Amino acid sequence: MLAQLDVFLGPEVQWFALSPLLTLLGGALGLLLVGALTPAWPKRLYAIAAATTAGAAGVLAMVLWDDISDRGPITLVGDAIALDKLAMFMTITICIGVVLVSILTDDYLHDTPNQGPEIYALYLVAAIGGIVMSSANDLIVLFLGLETLSLALYVLAASNRRSSESAESGIKYFVLGGFASAFFLYGIALVYGGTGTTNISEMVTALQTTIDPFSDDTLVLAGLALLIVGLGFKISAAPFHVWAPDVYQGAPTPVTAFMASVGKAAAFAAMIRVLVVALPFYRDDWRPIVWVLALLTLLVGSILAVVQTNVKRMLAYSSISHAGFILVGVEAAGHLAGEADPGRGVPAVVLYLMLYSVLVIGSFAVVTIVSRSSDGDTTIDSFAGLAKRRPLLALGFTVLLLAQAGVPLTSGFVAKFGVVQAAVDVESYAIAVIAMVSAVIAAYVYLRIMVSMWVGDADTVDTPMKVPFSMGVTVSLAVVFTIVLGVFPGWLIDAADQVTQYAR
Repeated sequence: MLAQLDVFLGPEVQWFALSPLLTLLGGALGLLLVGALTPAWPKRLYAIAAATTAGAAGVLAMVLWDDISDRGPITLVGDAIALDKLAMFMTITICIGVVLVSILTDDYLHDTPNQGPEIYALYLVAAIGGIVMSSANDLIVLFLGLETLSLALYVLAASNRRSSESAESGIKYFVLGGFASAFFLYGIALVYGGTGTTNISEMVTALQTTIDPFSDDTLVLAGLALLIVGLGFKISAAPFHVWAPDVYQGAPTPVTAFMASVGKAAAFAAMIRVLVVALPFYRDDWRPIVWVLALLTLLVGSILAVVQTNVKRMLAYSSISHAGFILVGVEAAGHLAGEADPGRGVPAVVLYLMLYSVLVIGSFAVVTIVSRSSDGDTTIDSFAGLAKRRPLLALGFTVLLLAQAGVPLTSGFVAKFGVVQAAVDVESYAIAVIAMVSAVIAAYVYLRIMVSMWVGDADTVDTPMKVPFSMGVTVSLAVVFTIVLGVFPGWLIDAADQVTQYAR
C-alpha cells in the first residue's frame, strides 16, 4: 500500500546560489543566539560580526556574478527566485549598505540602552528581505521579502527607547506601511485574477501569447495600479512620501541611513521586477504613471527641502528628490521594456542606487557625529562653525553634499548624468529638463549647510568635538568611494550595463 503512495518531490535547491541569503540568515541567528545564551559581549564585536557577515555575503554575490557570466541567468526553488545579474548587483549594493551602517551603529549604541545584538540582527534580517525583493521571480515571494524588510524597519525605527520621537516614528511607519502592504497584496490578487499566475516567468509567457488590444484586462490594470501605490510608499515617492520626513527625523540616525539606502534600493529593485520584468507588455499603461510620480517627487522633494531648518529633515526631502531622479530612470526603461535592446534605463537606476546608498550613509554619519556633540540637536545651527572645530569632518561632509548636488568628479554626478542620459536617449526631454531644474533647486539646500559649516560662527567653537572611531571610518569610506567612483566610474558603469538580461 505504501508503494502505491505518490512520493513528494520538492523543488531542487542549488544551495551555493542561495549562499548570500544563507550567510545573512546564519549571521542573524548567530547574533541572536550569542546574545541570548552568553554574557554580554563588547558592542564592537557585534558590529564587527554583522559587518563581516554582510561583507561575506557581498563577496559570495561577486562569485555568483562570475558564474552567471559563464552560464547565464537561471531561476531557483521552483522558479520562485531569479539568479541574474540584476539580483546580484542589488545584493552587493545592499551588503555594502549593511557593512557601512553596522560600522556607523557601533559607537552610536554606546549612549543608548540597547545592549544586545538585536539591532545588528535586524539589519541582517532586513537585508535578507531586500535581497529576496531584488531576486523574486514570483509576486508572492516578492511580498514575503517586502514584509520581512518592513517588519525589521518598523522595529528599528522605534528602537531608541529613550526617545518619544523614535516611538512615534515607529508607530507612524508601521501604520502607514501596513496600508501600503495591503495595497500591494490586493494588487497581487488582482494581477493573479487577470493572468492566472503570480509567477513572473509564467506571467510574461501568458501575456505574450494572449495579449489582445480588444481583450478585457481591467483586473491586470487595476492590480498594476495598486502595486505601484504599494511600491510608491516604500520608495517615498510623492504623494506617498508623507511618512518619510517624520520617520527619518524621529528614527535613530543610523537607522535613518539604513532606510534611505538599503530600504530604498530594495524597493526600487522590486519596482523593476514588477514593471520592467513582469509587465513589459503594459509599459504604455504604467509609464505615464511613473512619469507623473517622477515629476511630483522631483518637485516636492527639492522645493520642500529648501524651507527646512532641521538637517535630518533636509536630507529626508533630499532623499525624496533622489527617488524622483531614480524614477526618471525607471520611466526611461519603460520605453524599451520587453525589447531586444532594453536601453540604459535599468543600468542607470541600479548604478544610481549603489552610488546614492553610500552617499546618504556617509551624510547621516556626519549628522550623527554633530548631534552627539550638541545633545541631539540636528538643526542647521548645530553645524555652524564645524569647519573651525573639525575641518576634516567638514571637508568630508562638503564632498558628500557636493556629490548629492551632482557636481562633476563625484559619484553623484555620474549617477545623475546616467539617468538624465537614459531619459534623453528615449526622447523624454521634458522630464530630463525637470530633473535638472530640481537638481539646481536642491543644490541650494546643500549650499545652506556648507555655508553654515564654513562661514557660520558657533558659541561652542572652542569646545572639542569628539569623532568616534567607527563613525570616522564610515565617513572616510564614503568620501573615498565618492571621489574614486566620481573620477574612475567606467568599471562600475560597465558592470551596471550587464544587468538587463533577466532570469524568467
